[in-house]
Amino acid sequence: MTTPSPTAPGSAVDARTSTHTGRIGDSPLRPDGTAKVTGAFPYASDLHAEGMAWGATLRSPHPSARIRSLDTSAAAALPGVLAVLTHIDVPGANKHGLEHADQPVLAEDVVRYEGEPVAVVAADDPETARRALALIEVQYEPLESLLDPWRAAFDPDLPHLHPDGNVVRHVPIRRGDLASARRQAEVVVSGEYEVGMQDQAFLGPEAGLAVPTPDGGVDLHVATQWIHLDRAQVARCLGLQPEKVQVTLAGVGGAFGGREDLSVHVPACLLALRTGRPVKMVYDRYESFHAHVHRHPARLRYEHGALRDGTLLYVEAQVVLDGGPYASCSPEVAFNAATFGIGPYVVPAVRMDAYAVYTNNPVCGAMRGFGAVQVAVAYEAQMDRLAARIGMDPVEVRQRNALRQGARMPTGQLVDSPAPVAELLQRVKDMPLPPPLPADGADQRELPGGMAGSTRGEGVRRGVGYAVGFKNVAFGEGFDDFSTARVRLSLEKADGVVSAEPTATVHTAAAEVGQGLVTVLGQIAREELGVGRVLVAPADSGVGDSGSTSASRQTYVTGGAVKAACEAVRARLFDLAGEALAREGRQVQGPLRLDGGKVIGASGEVVASLTDLLGGPDGAGEAGTTVIEEEAEYHHRPTQRLDPATGQGDANVQFAFCAHRAVVDVDVELGLVRVVALDAAQDVGRAVNPDSVVGQIQGGAVQGMGLAVMEELIVVDGRIRNASFTDYLIPTVLDTPPMRVDVLELRDPHAPYGLRGVGEPPTVSSTPAVVAAVRAATGVDVARVPVRPADLVGLTDPGASHDTRGVLPGPAGKG
Repeated sequence: MTTPSPTAPGSAVDARTSTHTGRIGDSPLRPDGTAKVTGAFPYASDLHAEGMAWGATLRSPHPSARIRSLDTSAAAALPGVLAVLTHIDVPGANKHGLEHADQPVLAEDVVRYEGEPVAVVAADDPETARRALALIEVQYEPLESLLDPWRAAFDPDLPHLHPDGNVVRHVPIRRGDLASARRQAEVVVSGEYEVGMQDQAFLGPEAGLAVPTPDGGVDLHVATQWIHLDRAQVARCLGLQPEKVQVTLAGVGGAFGGREDLSVHVPACLLALRTGRPVKMVYDRYESFHAHVHRHPARLRYEHGALRDGTLLYVEAQVVLDGGPYASCSPEVAFNAATFGIGPYVVPAVRMDAYAVYTNNPVCGAMRGFGAVQVAVAYEAQMDRLAARIGMDPVEVRQRNALRQGARMPTGQLVDSPAPVAELLQRVKDMPLPPPLPADGADQRELPGGMAGSTRGEGVRRGVGYAVGFKNVAFGEGFDDFSTARVRLSLEKADGVVSAEPTATVHTAAAEVGQGLVTVLGQIAREELGVGRVLVAPADSGVGDSGSTSASRQTYVTGGAVKAACEAVRARLFDLAGEALAREGRQVQGPLRLDGGKVIGASGEVVASLTDLLGGPDGAGEAGTTVIEEEAEYHHRPTQRLDPATGQGDANVQFAFCAHRAVVDVDVELGLVRVVALDAAQDVGRAVNPDSVVGQIQGGAVQGMGLAVMEELIVVDGRIRNASFTDYLIPTVLDTPPMRVDVLELRDPHAPYGLRGVGEPPTVSSTPAVVAAVRAATGVDVARVPVRPADLVGLTDPGASHDTRGVLPGPAGKG
C-alpha cells in the first residue's frame, strides 16, 4: 500500500521556512509572511490527499442528558457512507484530557454539555456525511443541569458531575497575620466582580487529515499547539504504541490556547483506520464554537485593607472559575488565579482561595493569560476604589505598593530578577494624551458607535484609566518543562552541485501558531553559528518534545534548546578548526567565534571557512561529505509545587509585567464606548525580534480590549446563544485605537539572552485599564466585563455593593 502524501492549495510554498538575514535584536521579514498575506499559505483546512473521505461529528443538543438509545443503522445504509462509529468502536481508552483523562472521545451513557460528541461518520463527500448525521437516531433523557459555579464550589449537597465532587481544584494562599492586619487597617474597600466567557476567536477552524499507514498506524496532520501530547493522547485512545502515530503540524490559523485540547484528532484517526482511507475533518464556525474550550468565566469577591496613605496591609479574596464538565487545564487556571490574584503588589497578609469547578456549561480551558486575566479585572478595580476612597492618584497608589526585585510574592517566592512595576506605570502616565474632541463637533467616525451611531457628541464624556498586570512564563509547579531541538549544519546539494554556502537546518516540534516562532528560531541559529542561510523544518513528532506553544514559553524554552544545539555544533566546528590549524602548523591565540560563514580568531583573523571545514569543493575532504548534527534539550530552572495548605513555594520560573493606559470616549446616554488610545509599557528582558515584540503587545492588548467592551459568549441554560461571528463580536481594524508601546529590556539573568515571554501580559493589563477609563468617563462603578451599554445607562445593575461580605453564598475565607 502506498501512503498518500497530503497536499494543499499553495503547496508550492516550501514547507520549510528559509531566511537569510537577521540575528538577535533584528526584525527580519517573516519567512511565512508573504505566503500568508497573499493567500498562498496552506492552512490545515486546505489539506488534501488522493482518495480521501470526509468525517463529521454528531453532537448533543443538551447540556445534561442520559442517552437512552442510539441507532446508527439508517446512517450506515446511506449510499456513500463508509463508517459510522460510536464509543464502542474506540479501541483504546475512550477518555482524553490535558492533565486528567476525563473527557470521552464519544459519549457513553450521558452527555455533560451542549455539543458533546456522540458519534462520527465518514463518507465520500461532506454533504453525504452531514446527511448521515441527520439519520442517526438518539433518544435523550434530559437531566437537571448544574449551571451555577458558585454553588458548585460551596454547596456539597449538589449532585456530583464526577465521583470526586464538583471542585476540580482549590488553591489556597495563606501568608502573614490577617487578623493583625485587619486591626491595623484604616481603610477597607471590598467588591464583587464578574468576568464573562470569552472565546479565542481564531480565524482558522479546527481541521486535520488522518492517513492510515501500512504498519497499522496513522499519520495525523493537524493544527495544534502541543504535538507530542497530542500523539500520546491519540495513541492511548487508538490502543497503539506512540511510535505508530506520527503527528505533523499543519498550517495554524491562530490558537490563543484553544488548540491545546484535542478536537478532530482521535475521530479522524478512528475513521481513517476503520475505512483504510485518508479522512479529513473540518469544523464550520458554529461547530467550532461548541467544540473548543473558552476562557473561564469567573465570579470574584475581594476585600483590601490599607493605611490612609495607601499602603496595603491585607487582601482577602475568593475566586470561582467555571470550567464546564471536564478538567482540561482548569487546575492550572486555578493556580494562576491564586498566585497572581493579588496583583503585582507587596501585601503583608494574604488570604486567597481560588476554585475551579465542574458545571454543565461549555467546557473552558486555556486562553491567552488564563487565570491572570480574570483576577486582574478585580484587583485593579480594587486599587482604583482604594485610590478614590483616600483621594490619591490611581497611579501613585499602585506605585506605592508596587512589587520590586527582592520582594516576595504571596506564595513566598523571591522576585529575583527585575520587576519594574512602578517604572512601567510612570512610563504610560508620561506618554502624550490624545487630543480632545473638537468643541465644534467631531467627525462621526471618531464618536462612539462610529458611522452607525446616532450621537453627535452631545453626550460624549472622556475617561482615562490605568492598570498593571503580570503573569508567569513557562510551566511551573515542579513540572519538568523542557524543549528539544536538532540542528544540522551541512552543504546542500542540488543537481549534484554542492553549495558554497553552508545551511543550518533547525528541527523542533514547537508549533508555529502565528506568533513568529519560525522567524525567531532562524535568528538564534544565525546568531550562534554565524551563517546566513537557515531552514526551519516542519514541526512534527520525529524530533523530541518541545512542549506546548502556550504560557509565553516557546522563545524561552525552544529558543534555549536551539541555542544549546547550536552551541554543540559550534564546539564541533572549533574542533575541526583546531585540527586544520594543527595540520598547517598554525596557532591562534584566544577564543574563536563564528561570523560570516567563517571561524574567526580573537584578533580578527580568519582561521577557516565553514565551507572548507564541511568538506566543500575546495576543502580537504570529499565534496559535501561532512555534516554536523547535534540535538539538545533545554530545561529551565526547577520549580516546586505549592504547599497544599498554605500555597507557599517557589512555583514559577519567571514573571513578566505590563502596564496600560486607556483613553475612552463614552456616550453616556446610549452606553456606547470608543477606545481612543491604548498605550502600553512592557519589560521583555531582551527583544529578540523588536517588531514581533511590539506586534505581540498590540495584539494582546486588542484581545484584552475586546473582553472589556464587546466579547462574550452568551450562555443561557447551558446553551451558547451566539455561536457565530455575526453575533460574537471581536474588535476589527475600525475598533482598534492607536497604541504606543514602550519596550523595556531589563535582562533576566536566568533566561536565554535575558529574554522574557511577551505574548500574555498585555492581555492581562489591557482589560482593566479600559474598564477603569469607562468608570472615569461615566462615574458608573461597573464591576462586570464585558461592559454592556445597558450597564452604563442604568438598565442593569453594573456591579455589586462595595461591602459585599455575606452577599454571595459560601463563607468568606472558606478553607
